[in-house]
Amino acid sequence: MLRALARAAQSAALLPAAASGMGGAAAEALAPTAAAAAVCGGRAAWLRLPAARRAFSAAAEESGESISVTFKDEKDGSEKTVKAPLGKSILEIAHENDVELEGACEGSLACSTCHVIVEDQEYYDKLPEPDDDENDMLDLAFGLTDTSRLGCQIVASKELDGLVVRIPSATRNMAVDGFRPKPH
Repeated sequence: MLRALARAAQSAALLPAAASGMGGAAAEALAPTAAAAAVCGGRAAWLRLPAARRAFSAAAEESGESISVTFKDEKDGSEKTVKAPLGKSILEIAHENDVELEGACEGSLACSTCHVIVEDQEYYDKLPEPDDDENDMLDLAFGLTDTSRLGCQIVASKELDGLVVRIPSATRNMAVDGFRPKPH
């Protein structure tokens, strides 16, 4: 955890220098992400790509192939099954299909608001192990279980066809819930 915070502080210190050297469009594109990092307690994890984003194949996404994913919402008991393009994260798939999965940091691995629970242990076992950054964020998640993952870190692949995930009844958003770390 301390190493992650040190990396975040170092990355945050680099942000102004990086943004000043950018053209108008590039700096504008960076602004929402910088805002998300500020909202998520200043963690600058968004400067490095999440493991799931590095792992997916752009060719798979462009192939047009898809799998079936079911979202179960604990808040209202609703269920929605959607076609999920290969290579997209569960968070992206949820947003594209009007499924209520928050994702306050926009999938940058800087919050726990896209926490989902994989219903079937068999599917959970098919996922890559969560890295240290994901585990750090999962520690902050509401209703953590043995099969909890972040939706931004689960990427649609052929072996996940039929995946069912539960969306917990609440999220813990550090900015909204008052859990924002205080500066020293």
